[in-house]
Amino acid sequence: MLRFANDLRVYLYREPVDFRCGINTLAVLVEESMRLDPLAGAVYAFHNRKYDRIKLLLYERTGFWLLLRRLEEDCFV
Repeated sequence: MLRFANDLRVYLYREPVDFRCGINTLAVLVEESMRLDPLAGAVYAFHNRKYDRIKLLLYERTGFWLLLRRLEEDCFV
């Protein structure tokens, strides 16, 4: 079970990403484009072009979590 701390920081990558991207590619985007540390314990959020999917990337103690949410109707905007 994932438990998020009350002081957890969430960063949004504002450009749409190709959702074929995996953990390594998203971690590189965090480092190079956002200039943040993907191992910092924050959550990094990514969206697709249609805003009907989001991916969350976070590092917890021993490895990365990659969570995907897809809306069947509507969008996140």
